[in-house]
Amino acid sequence: MAWETMDTLRQPPVVQDFAEIWRAADKIVYSRTLETVSSARTRIERDFDPEAVRQMKASARRDITVGGPGLAAEAIKAGLVDEFRLFVTPLVVGGGTQWLPNDARQRLELLDERRFASGVVHLRYRTTM
Repeated sequence: MAWETMDTLRQPPVVQDFAEIWRAADKIVYSRTLETVSSARTRIERDFDPEAVRQMKASARRDITVGGPGLAAEAIKAGLVDEFRLFVTPLVVGGGTQWLPNDARQRLELLDERRFASGVVHLRYRTTM
């Protein structure tokens, strides 16, 4: 895994920060086919269990991040997502793996927005009832 082994001393501060966060984080990979993990502080779970994640979330001392469209869709369907952070890029590309479930409906409250010189916009939303 690049974040574990890369020399970050010559990288921009944002890369250094992310590498530090990655290395310190406990990670779970949900996979039915992966035999071993390639990064430290990582374990494999074969099936996504919403109740186990709910318990993990209740006892977590830090935020939990979901990566990957399939896992995101499962977490959204299970009502486990409290916050969405979206990066809107000024480029349209059709296709890809869907991360929003077809039957998803969730009200959101805008918490923050940030515009970058590149045209990228970061949007941060909290889920509401």
